[in-house]
Amino acid sequence: MSKKEIVERYIIFMVGLFISSFGVSMITKADLGTSPISSIPYVLSLYYPMTLGQFTIIFSIFLIILQLIILRKNFKWEHILQIPVSIVFGYFIDFSMNILQFVNPTAYITKVIYLLLGCVVLGIGVYMEVLADVAMLPGESFVRAIVFRWKSEFGITKVAFDVTSTVIAALLSFVLMKQLAGVREGTIIAALLVGFIARTIGKILSFLPKKYSCL
Repeated sequence: MSKKEIVERYIIFMVGLFISSFGVSMITKADLGTSPISSIPYVLSLYYPMTLGQFTIIFSIFLIILQLIILRKNFKWEHILQIPVSIVFGYFIDFSMNILQFVNPTAYITKVIYLLLGCVVLGIGVYMEVLADVAMLPGESFVRAIVFRWKSEFGITKVAFDVTSTVIAALLSFVLMKQLAGVREGTIIAALLVGFIARTIGKILSFLPKKYSCL
């Protein structure tokens, strides 16, 4: 690929990353839980004096270290790219949360609307990240590392990772706050909808990957 083509792919990826962060923030502001991958950072941010974005960065670095342990000699320099991507994503989340400061729904139906809108926005962001095909966030990369190491099926492993993250987040909330916090029905809805929305967009815009496959 030429430098121009690489730059175009990274622009698509960065736009997708920002849209994803906005989706995460919308889901979180709906106050019905957050997305599974953000559940642990979110619970920690409810108890400790650090933001969701900051804990997202810390959690992402932790997942990168786990990848290093799992992959060992198969851990390549490309995986290091996850570090700056994670930092940017974390700051994007905090920026989005600040933009959405005015969003504090009280009626349950309003919360559901924000949750569903957030799922759509996050699905669009995920689709753009996949379309760009230049880097991965640590959550997905960690799942791929497990698949590579133990030859498991990606879909099943991704579901297991999401469920494990959600359970750990719930346990943390009970340990830290003596109650269930940060994990609710919205977490389950986001887990079910976001991937479906991203795949649906991919089918509707199936001509785009062909167009960008020559980038």
